[in-house]
Amino acid sequence: MSDLFFIASKTLGMVARAETWMVFCLTFATIALWRGRLRVARVWGTAAFVLVAGLTVFPLGDPLLRGLEAQYPANPPLTKVDGIIVLGGAEDIAPYRRWGLPALNDAGERAIAGAELARNFPGAKVIYTGGTAALTGDDAPGDPSAIVRQVWLGLGVPEDRIMVEGLSRNTSENARFTWDLVQPAPGQTWVLVTSAFHMPRSMETFTRAGWTGLVAWPVDYRSGDSWGWRLDEHLSDLDVALKEYLGLVAYRWAGK
Repeated sequence: MSDLFFIASKTLGMVARAETWMVFCLTFATIALWRGRLRVARVWGTAAFVLVAGLTVFPLGDPLLRGLEAQYPANPPLTKVDGIIVLGGAEDIAPYRRWGLPALNDAGERAIAGAELARNFPGAKVIYTGGTAALTGDDAPGDPSAIVRQVWLGLGVPEDRIMVEGLSRNTSENARFTWDLVQPAPGQTWVLVTSAFHMPRSMETFTRAGWTGLVAWPVDYRSGDSWGWRLDEHLSDLDVALKEYLGLVAYRWAGK
């Protein structure tokens, strides 16, 4: 069942991307042109133009991201911390596999924040959770954890404080597998580090998996964009927001 949920989530995630609908519109317009159905071609061509032009000028994903990122405060007060959990997703695997050097993507603040918290709370364990989440490909499941381990060691986190869960493929498995790894005791305080837009789904999922005493530590804020001629950034923000809202609905429906 978990494999089926994983495959379905990845498939629906690709369908939910804005560029997928742009391709659909252009495909239907092209087919209509080849069949000589000019009126239908105009409709689909116009729809593709509206999508591209609208996203180029308007940051449609920004208010959607803001609604997610505002649910947990940044830099909440911390006094006692027993463990720090950093969710995967900050790793850039392709350069790592080619060059053997750790590389981080746009979510790299997750790994950096984990190291900062480890320095501020020297008695806390630091746990990375995440494996390869690709639906296809030959990425080794341990590549993401190896990247973050190297980053943390380079930032001065002692090796004996680092724990790794490198098999989980999604947030639900992050929560369950990390619980099995550390077996948190009642009364302990654990800090959960992930991107701010991903924090609402992460907190719900970890709570359902039995975690208590969990403090949200959101990083990697994406909202705050402005109007401008930036299709790439606006498209990326909208894709992230759509994926996250779809994930919230799917996780709640599945009881995860």
